[in-house]
Amino acid sequence: METKERITPCTCVSHKEGGRLQIEVQLPGVDKKDISLNMRSDSFCVSGKKDHTEYAGCFELSHEVESKKAEAKYENGILKIFAPIKDWEQKVDVKIQ
Repeated sequence: METKERITPCTCVSHKEGGRLQIEVQLPGVDKKDISLNMRSDSFCVSGKKDHTEYAGCFELSHEVESKKAEAKYENGILKIFAPIKDWEQKVDVKIQ
């Protein structure tokens, strides 16, 4: 039985205008049809397979997001996930003394 090398993919999370998180996941050489993405309000899990390599990981998010409104695109080995931050507009300014 052939074993696959398991790798946790590199990820980068950034804030975008309008209160959205952009998450980039590196999945080099993986076909789009072989990628699985599961979003939750506070985390996400992604996996993808190619030849003898399996990329897989679950990651916690710094903000709660509206997972049902998440979108994802895959291009040139990078999975880009966009998710609105929950209650982004309900922030409170704190006076610094």
